[in-house]
Amino acid sequence: MVCSAAPVLLLAMTLPLVEPPAAQASQPGQRQARGGSGPQLDPESGAGELVLISVYVQLDFSDEPWPAALSQPLTVPAASAASASSSPVTLTGLNLTTECNVTHDGCSSCACLSGYQWNASVCSHHQPCQTPIKHQPCGCLVLNPTEAGYCQLLPPGEEGCCLLPPAVPATLSLDSWLQMPGNTLNLTLLMNQETTDLNWFLWPPGSPSPVLLQAGTCVSLTSSRGRTVLSIINISHRWAGEYICRFEAQGFRWELHQVVRVPLQATDVTGLPDQLSVSCAASPGFQLSCCTPGTHLGYTASWSPREGGQASVFNTPDSQCFMLAVQHCPTANTTYICELQSPGLSPLRVTVSVTVIQDGDTTCPEDSSTVAWNVTKAGHVAQAPCPGDRTGTVKRPCGPDGVWGPIHSNCTDTGLLALLLRAQLLQAGQDWPEEEVSQILAQLQEQVEAVTSPSDLLALVGTMTVLAKVVADTGTQLNCSTLEAVLKTTDKVLGMNSSSLWTLALRQMPSVASSLLLAVETLAHSLCPQDQPFSFVLPNVRLQSQLLEPTFPANYRVSFPTQPPLQAWIPRHSLAPLRHNGTNVSITSLVLQELDHLLPSNYGQGLGDSLYATPGLVLAISIMAGGQVFKEGEVIMDFGDIDGSPHCVFWDHDLFQGKGGWSDAGCQVQATSASPTTQCICRHLTAFSILMSGHTVPNNPTLELLSQVGLGASILALLLCLGVYRLVWRFVVRNKVAYLRHSALLNMVLCLLAANACFLGAPLLPAGPHSPLCLAAAFLCHFLYLATFFWMLAQALMLAHQLLFVFHQLSKLRVLSLMVLLGYLCPMGLAGITLGLYLPRGQYLSKGACWLDKKGGALYTFVGPVLAIVGVNGLVLTMAVLKLLRPSLSEGPQVEKRQALLGVIKALLILTPIFGLTWGLGLATLLEEVSIVPHYLFTVLNASQGVFILLFGCLMDKKVQEALRKRFCCSHPARSTISLATSETYISENSKGRSKDAR
Repeated sequence: MVCSAAPVLLLAMTLPLVEPPAAQASQPGQRQARGGSGPQLDPESGAGELVLISVYVQLDFSDEPWPAALSQPLTVPAASAASASSSPVTLTGLNLTTECNVTHDGCSSCACLSGYQWNASVCSHHQPCQTPIKHQPCGCLVLNPTEAGYCQLLPPGEEGCCLLPPAVPATLSLDSWLQMPGNTLNLTLLMNQETTDLNWFLWPPGSPSPVLLQAGTCVSLTSSRGRTVLSIINISHRWAGEYICRFEAQGFRWELHQVVRVPLQATDVTGLPDQLSVSCAASPGFQLSCCTPGTHLGYTASWSPREGGQASVFNTPDSQCFMLAVQHCPTANTTYICELQSPGLSPLRVTVSVTVIQDGDTTCPEDSSTVAWNVTKAGHVAQAPCPGDRTGTVKRPCGPDGVWGPIHSNCTDTGLLALLLRAQLLQAGQDWPEEEVSQILAQLQEQVEAVTSPSDLLALVGTMTVLAKVVADTGTQLNCSTLEAVLKTTDKVLGMNSSSLWTLALRQMPSVASSLLLAVETLAHSLCPQDQPFSFVLPNVRLQSQLLEPTFPANYRVSFPTQPPLQAWIPRHSLAPLRHNGTNVSITSLVLQELDHLLPSNYGQGLGDSLYATPGLVLAISIMAGGQVFKEGEVIMDFGDIDGSPHCVFWDHDLFQGKGGWSDAGCQVQATSASPTTQCICRHLTAFSILMSGHTVPNNPTLELLSQVGLGASILALLLCLGVYRLVWRFVVRNKVAYLRHSALLNMVLCLLAANACFLGAPLLPAGPHSPLCLAAAFLCHFLYLATFFWMLAQALMLAHQLLFVFHQLSKLRVLSLMVLLGYLCPMGLAGITLGLYLPRGQYLSKGACWLDKKGGALYTFVGPVLAIVGVNGLVLTMAVLKLLRPSLSEGPQVEKRQALLGVIKALLILTPIFGLTWGLGLATLLEEVSIVPHYLFTVLNASQGVFILLFGCLMDKKVQEALRKRFCCSHPARSTISLATSETYISENSKGRSKDAR
């Protein structure tokens, strides 16, 4: 074909009738580009008969008009006719077959005229026109400038007759054009010719193009010899439209059509509101509506009663709403009825009850805090449409006492609902999975930012779940860009605020996290082999997929840079059965962080009802061999250093009636002598994790409240202690012993006060090893609590020194310097070493808190020194008792020495329980497996340390009491006393003189 500058190019087809040999053939007069014989019927049928033959001639006219001679009978040249008959034949008719429009790029959009069609082979090698012709499967094609082509005559309806329409080689029958909702639709195709490339389509009303139908949850296809049946179960208005059966037969493409209509159900009609209470004084007018989804059945609506109201129609792309604006408030309670009618169908009725608020009725006042709530009668529920681009209703009950109740919303983002509906229709059997799955997942990644409510989250997870089932059922493979969209969506979903969206969503659907796990696991191992190897890392999602070589390695190994590092490997003998010739074997390893905290606490047999904690991640390993999931195999996993009694488990989606639960079937802990880490070995492939029992107590609101209240009281007590010292300091530090004792106690108060304040404010900081504030808070708490205990140790050593070396005393300045070094430098060194040793390993911070991690051993750098100090204080106490029982005359006056020993014993008897017993119970909380009693005891004692110091270290000191009485009341004569807290002894003047000489 030659593309000319003419706007229209005509391809002519002659339909000659062969008569008895009598006429002369003549050469066509105009410019003939080229011509040729097409498929011919035998012309030798006998004299007097008319036989149809086809001769195709292509004519190219640039600027010349249509030649009039071509409209007259033409004669085929004798040379051309000789092949068909010994005598020339006469052309008796000339019909146009194809009309072409030349486009701007020189190509042609060629459409067949009535009775003609492109050959099926031509159709398969050319693109259709941009505006295809409806009901013509191959009616218009785009031809290149160098191509020649023409439409061919369709097979005639009756042999030897060209007046009947073409004979279609099949018939499409339908039991009824009107299908009731819930029934099964059957379309039957009966074929009298051999057919190929048969496909079914549905053209919904309002859709720009038809939708491919395939086998799904609602669609089934059955075929037998000469017969094909399309069945659709549980039909609804979503399946209404024009059904198209497209196939190839006799060298052409054919289409058969049937229109199916499905009436609406009452549940398809939405009335807003379904009940209403109005105050005629506050709002004399109101508006009612009933909305139907878009359908090609012509529904009309009528409201009753209609007096005082004005009806209108409001159309949206997906629905049609019939409105009634009531301008005058009714005098009594009224039930309004919206009746929807369509010819030949039973009417649908939607009722709206309107209650008129009378004088004296209890009502809830008008409120416009979030949604405009009108005055509502007590006991009724106010309703409002969802604001913005959201679908659903917002409801708020009005209590019997006239107080508004909580707002209940089922509002869902319209875009997310549309994607969920597309996924559900795809699963049912509408559209092509290879294209639709990728498109929906790409749009879902964009819509994840619109998730602001539990309904949005459930719709998003529901869409992913449905698409995963489609991928698994149809064997659809994903490309790397589609899988990236899945992982990015999953990462954002797992990173959402668990205290709001996830908590509320789990209340509505406890198994939503289990569904998300199964969906992501299914989509992750559906990556096509051409895009492997593939790796992707996000904060909450890590994936590695690898296509194994024909010669498998010794072991398959994979590691993830989690904290602590996670490793897994599959032995060679588990991969050996997969070594088939030409079989692609891919292994996908997926780590999902935070998901284990969202899964329900369901435990299978063997795990009991104990309290467990998970490490914050789930590892899913899957093998695809030849397009099939391979679930049998041995996998070894290293979860790092895990505290407690670990249980190797996997998530079994079949437990608890399909809700899912942890199970240890086929998994066990593998003891390793070379490494302190926890290794699991499982003999199947799925989603794995670790359950720890013994070292974790679930979040207990009572414990948290008790701890916060106790720390607050402790801080107030310590502040009060500082105030008391401010008042009485110069009265209680008149000698060296008193000065050193109260200096140590004052530093203990300051360290404990700062530590408690830091610990109380740490939960307000962002947790995690990447938060500098959290690291600083953990370091300060560690240092300050250690300093508190080291000052207690300094006080005990000072008292022991005073007890043992009565006549060889150090100067006050030297003792104080040594106490400062011991009280601050030693805990600073321990805290710094702990930070430098455990932070690079990722074992410094506890997960989700700004405190030391017990799993890696950082916490023991605090507990160890504390217990050691308690032990030293115990030795001092033992030594004091022995000295008291075996007094020595050489060490000074017996009465004074006995009083000093009693002071030491009393001090240690109080300080040791306050500090030592507290953290002894703290260590017990790490060793206790189930009981919560140690946690309560530890919390109470730990939070009460400041109160004990105020009472026993300050207020019960008789010297402090005397100083307070002198300051606020009257003076009393000084007397010798023994401090209950620190064993200070006020000795005689001679003793004082000896002490001065020692200094």
